[in-house]
Amino acid sequence: MLPARRRYAMHASIRMRIMLLEGIFAPITTPFYSDERIYFKKLEFNVSRLSLTALAGLVVLGSTGEAVALDDAETKEVLRVAAESTADEKVLIAGIGRESVKATVELAEFAAAAGYDALLHYFRSVADRSPLPVILYSIPKFTQAEIPIEVIAELAQHPNIWGLKESSGKVERIRDVVQATRLAPRRTVTVTPIFEAVTGRMLAAKPAVAGNFISAEGLAAGGDGGVALAVAPPQPARKTRTREVGFQVLTGSAATLKESLDAGASGAILAFATPAPQACQEIYTAWKEHDDKLAIDKQQRIADASNVITGKLGVPGIKYACDFNGYYGGKARSPLLPVSAETRAEIERLLAQIRN
Repeated sequence: MLPARRRYAMHASIRMRIMLLEGIFAPITTPFYSDERIYFKKLEFNVSRLSLTALAGLVVLGSTGEAVALDDAETKEVLRVAAESTADEKVLIAGIGRESVKATVELAEFAAAAGYDALLHYFRSVADRSPLPVILYSIPKFTQAEIPIEVIAELAQHPNIWGLKESSGKVERIRDVVQATRLAPRRTVTVTPIFEAVTGRMLAAKPAVAGNFISAEGLAAGGDGGVALAVAPPQPARKTRTREVGFQVLTGSAATLKESLDAGASGAILAFATPAPQACQEIYTAWKEHDDKLAIDKQQRIADASNVITGKLGVPGIKYACDFNGYYGGKARSPLLPVSAETRAEIERLLAQIRN
């Protein structure tokens, strides 16, 4: 095995973006027309509406987004449109996995240029070359295997691997990962004065807009017989501070969210947060406020709906739940089949008290 110094050497062109991964993230769906073309206006609508919630951020083109059903051109356009529609303060995570490392890195570079903050992936060789931090993705439901704890502990030493999404639903595994990665490098992240994430888009220079601001120099020029020009007002300096974080673990299970947070998870990427962001956020907020009883009550409130809609029905069920809760869901791309009338009625029953 190569020495750690060589294994984890980063390419000189990689520009590290330091990111806090805390709170609830929604892995958004990809809307389609009835003929399966991507419905970009509805994508904009969903992302804009989710940006108004208290969610920490969005995951674009994860498994809930039917990423495997999109070609590269469609993938880039979805990444671009979603980034342009998301509020600057929301953390953006891109799902850009491809069969080859080369193709994955190319999409990682596109996501970085589009303003994303991190990637959801599972190859160390991608992390070696990625311009964005990598979040490992463990989802045994699809891979039929778990990333061994000792492998996660080793990968946590990589300078460009910042966390893990653990979708096994096992609280003890969350606890084991947190314990195994406790000696991972500590990183200094930029946060707001109230310790929320500062995204790359928040720090990026915004294009000048027309305005009626006249500087003191402009007024002086006008007083000498010249013309005082109105310009856009100067952007106020954004106040930030720093915070130290270690390896960050996100759970993928709404049914065990509170217990996973107790076990050391910093937040969650929850498919159920896509149609029901407020209901998921309420669990996290109650936990942050140390109200265990309320957190448990809020979690029990969504348990049946989450288990059926996301665990049993998958993407078609999530999309219908979006339709029912005021977002645009629509149909999934074939070969995924739409839910039946009987199943739609069940989803409506489960969500009757979980509206957004």
